[in-house]
Amino acid sequence: MTSSRISAGILLWRPRGTGIEVLLGHPGGPFFARKDVGVWSILKGEPDAGEDDLAVLARREFEEETGHAPPDGPAIPLGDVRQSGGKVVHCWALEGDLEPADAASNTFEMEWPPRSGRTHQFPEIDRVEWFAPAVARTKINAAQAAFLDRLEAALAERRP
Repeated sequence: MTSSRISAGILLWRPRGTGIEVLLGHPGGPFFARKDVGVWSILKGEPDAGEDDLAVLARREFEEETGHAPPDGPAIPLGDVRQSGGKVVHCWALEGDLEPADAASNTFEMEWPPRSGRTHQFPEIDRVEWFAPAVARTKINAAQAAFLDRLEAALAERRP
């Protein structure tokens, strides 16, 4: 498995009114600071060398990017999508709740500004927010919007 070409994550969802909301993460760092539409994502990450259990990876990445363990309970497999850069993203949906203000992501280091010689730490995910699916479709990476469709279809099949 080539870790730079694969990632796995969790799409957390919760019932709200007559529908649902989904939790998305906004990427941290200076490149995304002023971007909103099309840059939000499921909470996901890449495997470490030799790691091939994508469901375990998805749970670990959720915890790293929110500071909270994902909820226990049945996961809904949402399959995978190929993003425009070629990366394949695998996703599972879990029902749960999380207060966005309580989320805290792990960090990464990078030189900023470029060629300045100064290194800064940035959160991988600078914030998480709940969105209704219609709004989430405008925020999420275009390829990942398929996960929203698949989640809604899976939940519709469960209704009596």
